[in-house]
Amino acid sequence: MLRIRIIFITLFAFNCLSFGQYHTNLSKSELGIMIGGSSYIGDLNQFAAYKNMHLAGGLIYRYNIHSRLSFRANFLYGELSADDASSAIDLYRQRNLNFKTTIYELGVGLEFSYFPFQLGHDRYKGTMYVLAELAVFRMNPKTVVNGAEIELRNLGTEGQGTPLNKKGYYSLTQISIPIGVGAKLSLSKRIGLNLEIGLRKTFTDYIDDVGSDSYVDPVALSVVSSPTTVVLSNRSGNLYGQRGNASNKDWYLFAGAMITFSLGQPGKCYSH
Repeated sequence: MLRIRIIFITLFAFNCLSFGQYHTNLSKSELGIMIGGSSYIGDLNQFAAYKNMHLAGGLIYRYNIHSRLSFRANFLYGELSADDASSAIDLYRQRNLNFKTTIYELGVGLEFSYFPFQLGHDRYKGTMYVLAELAVFRMNPKTVVNGAEIELRNLGTEGQGTPLNKKGYYSLTQISIPIGVGAKLSLSKRIGLNLEIGLRKTFTDYIDDVGSDSYVDPVALSVVSSPTTVVLSNRSGNLYGQRGNASNKDWYLFAGAMITFSLGQPGKCYSH
């Protein structure tokens, strides 16, 4: 009997050393909300990552595989914009392009914590972490002309949809790779605070509707497209200026604070 008790106590202690052995799936799971900002880096804003920051938000789900590794899924919403009129560079002001778009992003990936962490644990109260995800996002670049909001993609401002551009229309649904860093802090046994910033590498150059190095010939474009397309294709009046940078893809970022809530009671091994 004594031997059986020793074996039982030993197994219990070993299980407690492994994060999650006495946790249900609910106690390993967290649901949260994010409030922060979103911004864009691309042809119309090449250097100032935090310029034109817009309010953003979203929902976060986290499943803690163990104390240093978590599965993460999130749905985020934000806005991106840029306007050559506000540029400090005279060449860009002369180009005179602008855009805005909403971004809807669904991402899944992994968080790796530098130190062990668990909500409600007296010892493992906080940590830094890195985030790597794969995401799908939806965009729709627009501009305003004479007070009217116009969707740019279907206009084909670089000759898309005509014999002047072999690439065709770009897709409004795209893939991105979110890479971020953050910090977690346990506020109570079931509530946590997160601060995070994450860049999104994309595979499109058309978040801003600008991808080509040069302008389309306005005379040729006027034959196959609408007058609105011709006007918005080149708002500088200079046929030989540079429209964009075809060698660089666009980026965007989300940054903000998250409050997460454990969906279950704290595990038995870590109760005090």
